[in-house]
Amino acid sequence: MISLKEGQKAPDFELFDQEGKKASLSGFKGKKLILYFYPRDDTPGCTIEACSFRDNISRFKNKNIEVIGISNDGQISHEKFSKKFSLPFKLLCDIDKKVSKAYGVYEKKNFMGREYMGITRSTFIIGENGKIQKILYKVNPGRHIDEIFEVME
Repeated sequence: MISLKEGQKAPDFELFDQEGKKASLSGFKGKKLILYFYPRDDTPGCTIEACSFRDNISRFKNKNIEVIGISNDGQISHEKFSKKFSLPFKLLCDIDKKVSKAYGVYEKKNFMGREYMGITRSTFIIGENGKIQKILYKVNPGRHIDEIFEVME
């Protein structure tokens, strides 16, 4: 498994968003970025997390910070999720799991005795220079937004 470190250059990528438009990490050069990986659209924990980003988007925008969510769901799923909860940021489709693997967040999970592969809820704070400033693994969706603001202060 890949293990990224703080201070390292973040792996670049190019994925489609919920509107079918291409987005790449390099396209956000010069901006700070909150890149959060989440398991699945429209599930309880993922909805809590996405809505907390939505509810705090002006705090991020005021600091020139973009928010991007990534999961292995497809464009139609992302589009429905984004519209249902009025999410004002990009949700990127990592269908082939290349980006989640490159960031080391696609791994073996266990739920109710069943093992499977999936995304571990994680966030990467990436600086204007494209380097990883902070990595938060296995985050709690209910407390995650507070944790981000704590490490950014």
